[in-house]
Amino acid sequence: MFYLGLKQQLSLVSPPVFAGVCRCFVGVSRCRSDPRGPQWTGYAAVMSSLLLLLLPLFILTPTTALEFRYHRNGEIEKYLRDISTSNPDIAHVYSIGRSVRGQQLWVLVLSLSPRHHSIGIPEFKYVANMHGNEVLGRVLLLQLIDDLVRGHRNKEAWSVQLLNSTRIHILPTMNPDGFDDAGTHCQFSQGRFNHNGVDLNRNFPDAFAGKRQQGQFVEETQEAEVRAVIGWLRSETFVLSANLHGGALVASYPYDNSNGGSEQVGGASVTPDNDVFVHLAKVYSYNHGSMHRGDSCKDGLSFNDGITNGYQWYALKGGMQDYNYVWAQCLEVTLEVSCCKFPPKDQLPALWTENREALLAFIRQVHLGVKGRVFDSFGVPVQNAVVEVKGRSNICLFRTDKHGEYYRLLLPGNYTFTVTYPGHQVLTETLDVPHGPDRYSALKHDFLLRRAADNSTHYTPTEFSPTPTCNYTLNVEGRCGAVATPTWTGVSAALGLWAALRFLSD
Repeated sequence: MFYLGLKQQLSLVSPPVFAGVCRCFVGVSRCRSDPRGPQWTGYAAVMSSLLLLLLPLFILTPTTALEFRYHRNGEIEKYLRDISTSNPDIAHVYSIGRSVRGQQLWVLVLSLSPRHHSIGIPEFKYVANMHGNEVLGRVLLLQLIDDLVRGHRNKEAWSVQLLNSTRIHILPTMNPDGFDDAGTHCQFSQGRFNHNGVDLNRNFPDAFAGKRQQGQFVEETQEAEVRAVIGWLRSETFVLSANLHGGALVASYPYDNSNGGSEQVGGASVTPDNDVFVHLAKVYSYNHGSMHRGDSCKDGLSFNDGITNGYQWYALKGGMQDYNYVWAQCLEVTLEVSCCKFPPKDQLPALWTENREALLAFIRQVHLGVKGRVFDSFGVPVQNAVVEVKGRSNICLFRTDKHGEYYRLLLPGNYTFTVTYPGHQVLTETLDVPHGPDRYSALKHDFLLRRAADNSTHYTPTEFSPTPTCNYTLNVEGRCGAVATPTWTGVSAALGLWAALRFLSD
């Protein structure tokens, strides 16, 4: 269309004027007469030069403009690929697996190091559309990508600082099959479940299943989408996460389930990091346009400060946020971001405005607390060293990853850390932890261990584990950033331009 329009415009130009244009662009020697008539004098030369000048724009610019509407799964894939192609310095697209119907679960990473982890840079993720008929999250995450990329291009400080300090993974749809089947009713419609009719937010291993039932967890019994997320959590050491839902307006935090044990406090199922979870939920609710009011949906439900403990709201078994926290040492909250599960299209711009600052403020919380590495007596970073914080007895202990790194999200204050590793003395240190999000960095502190003397007494960390086992294999090589190679959509544009140039030379 571009070529045809330009041809029509040039055909209206008189030969003398066109000759002048030709000399300006390509020089006198290439502007000789053409046997096809005066209108073709120098025409091919001018067109060739113009198209060559415009070729980088076709290759480097996303071909799909982002609109406020519900994009189909194929359109989302194309958009993510285009962003990755157009911004290879900060963006990378990959797949974590496939849905039951075989649709890829695409993730876009935004960071100064989009293809691999960098020491000291925390990993963050947003997941949306776990329930196929709860669709606003898809729109919000696409708009967030657009906002971050545009801000970075324009060198806006908020975006540059965020991408310099954080590696952000965005999964716009965890349940593409459900979305394909979804109805548009505000509350009651099909599409919630995956293609097998399973609620994905009831399909994860349950943190309290060990006391409820006997036997080991068998991963193969989980749905394809759930297995993909579990593999994703094992391939990256995520620090903070949020899962976007719809049908209410509240930030919900773990636990979602309980055994009726010591975790139950006043009707809630409380984690050892409850203070941090409450803070995280409030950060979102108070940066949201109306969530903090607690009753914006006018449905009879009221949430103080716009937040709730998951179990206190309603108990559920097999939820994703509990799995993230217990097995992957990633603090995740569930964000219910719209009263209507499938809001009308004309409401989308206003809903984005309500959620934008909350989405950005929540990402910055990945810089709470302390981060660093644990080194053995030879100065080598060690994996699976236990890093405990006094007064926080986690179901599965927080341990260092394959880089020897640890991340602990903590509010400002004094904390006593105990670090243990086989063959080394127990190390105990007290740290004064400042507020990190304003500086885009948690407190950095490395622990250096000493070899233990023979026959010395070793400290054994206390691990409260109602589950059959705690899985510490969190870093499977070769999944994130290497599974799917982006298609360079600009190549098709280049081929089209090449064909146009061939036509002009015929």
